[in-house]
Amino acid sequence: MSFSYPKKEKLKSQKLIEQLFSEGKSVSAYPLRLVYLKTNFEVDNIQFKTGVSVSKRNFKKAVDRNRIKRLLREAYRLNKTVYFNNILSSYALMILYIGKDKTEFDAVDSKMKNLLDAFAKKVS
Repeated sequence: MSFSYPKKEKLKSQKLIEQLFSEGKSVSAYPLRLVYLKTNFEVDNIQFKTGVSVSKRNFKKAVDRNRIKRLLREAYRLNKTVYFNNILSSYALMILYIGKDKTEFDAVDSKMKNLLDAFAKKVS
């Protein structure tokens, strides 16, 4: 896997997102939560599809939500190769920011490592 986050790897299917939240399992590393669902992507030859989300309830301004989403995507992009190389199944993932405070990249990056490590242990 490379250090990229191409369009193919982005979770965009509304049907799959609804299924993810209704049937999926989750792991947490406050202020992040990962909801995952084992699935099969027939069309794309891809192992993971990932989305990020930040609550509008906690962050009223779109600029704040968008900044945190950028930080989440970057932390995921940099760390996914380390944790996902030995996982063979396909998963749909949604990373949620459930904290109420603004944050910096270093904090998000360390929590993302904890979160992905917990996910890798849970599915192995």
